[in-house]
Amino acid sequence: MSYIDNILFAVLLAVGFGYFISNVKKLIRNIKLGQDVDRSDNKKERWANMARIALGQSKMVRRPIAGILHIIVYVGFVIINIELLEIIIDGLFGTHRVFAFMGTAYNILIGSFEILAFLVLVAVITFLVRRNIIKLKRFIHSDLKGWPKSDANYILYFEIVMMSLFLLMNASDLALQHRGAPHFIEAGSFPISQFITPMFSGVGTDTLIILERVFWWMHIIGILTFMNYLYYSKHLHILLAFPNTYFADLNPLGKFNNLESVTKEVKLMMDPNADPFAAPPADADAAPAKFGASDVQDLNWVQLLNAYTCTECGRCTSSCPANLTGKKLSPRKIMMDTRDRAEEVGRNIDANKGVFVPDNKTLLNDYITAEELWACTSCNACVEECPVNISPLSIIMDMRRYLVMEQSAAPMSLNAMMTNVENNGAPWQYSQQDRLNWKNEN
Repeated sequence: MSYIDNILFAVLLAVGFGYFISNVKKLIRNIKLGQDVDRSDNKKERWANMARIALGQSKMVRRPIAGILHIIVYVGFVIINIELLEIIIDGLFGTHRVFAFMGTAYNILIGSFEILAFLVLVAVITFLVRRNIIKLKRFIHSDLKGWPKSDANYILYFEIVMMSLFLLMNASDLALQHRGAPHFIEAGSFPISQFITPMFSGVGTDTLIILERVFWWMHIIGILTFMNYLYYSKHLHILLAFPNTYFADLNPLGKFNNLESVTKEVKLMMDPNADPFAAPPADADAAPAKFGASDVQDLNWVQLLNAYTCTECGRCTSSCPANLTGKKLSPRKIMMDTRDRAEEVGRNIDANKGVFVPDNKTLLNDYITAEELWACTSCNACVEECPVNISPLSIIMDMRRYLVMEQSAAPMSLNAMMTNVENNGAPWQYSQQDRLNWKNEN
């Protein structure tokens, strides 16, 4: 590789990583649009969750076929990209297989990479079949049309190209090693690409060197392209699954947070010695500007992290009893809509030099309807099923809270129940004197 090639490679690397860092900063900015919430407690349990769920894929294998295939792709993605370090060194300094000095260990590594690449190809092709030929229900759902459906296929096609380029690069390299071509030292073990090498038997050495370089350049360009495509894709979970599982809510499923300001008011009402007209103490916390959430800025930053981590796998929606009975609610759509709105707010901030200019749109109504929110049974099936500990329910409940406490927009049946509780001390429309009459009805 000439010095010009080294310079071009350095420029390509700088541009690729520079754009990636820019997108990461934008991502962090968008997540920080949410309200602050403290998730610094129970560090030991949080690390254990991350190791078990994100690294160990423990929830993925609950559906064995998809789980095993995903583990193959996941392990292949992580381990094969160790090879990226060698590519970077070779590209910057003009060396070739710089780690070949490792001998047998190097041969084992390259051989392992090749076997994994082949298994990834098999897994990805299976995923394509499941999505586009078998058409599993959760992949043809109404909330997975347009870009989300195309994105899932694009990334699978991309992985096929990437693995194929890796094997073609090795196959042409092996052929050049056999020919004793200068610069192509004998190193590595090639259990898969050795079966591809014969296709280059009729190709001249000079031409084969060019082909090997083309495969090499396309492979590194593909890696950098894939890295920067992640921000625009559901595959951002490759990076975010780890912090998302670490910062996930550790409370038992079904336990919801109380608003401190409301709790204080209730305690005041229950205290017979309290003076309701007394001025609040100087250090009292101010009442929140808004009860619940109507837009992404009202959610907390962990909920926005959830939205960006969503894998769009549909396990939540496929297990949602409301969705299964024909209701409009899809927990997957809740997360996708939240992410889309966060992106829209982020673009607004970019367009207005770092300041959000009201756009007369909100997450509630413009993205998520009240009908969807009230269809939820709060059963936590979506939370339980999510392979990366996302909680669509927390967003649903915060938006319900806004509807009830800010807009008095609860369904009639719920308003009637709350009125009965207020007037009768029970959900039913009986006076307190008649509350025990039910026991005489039989």
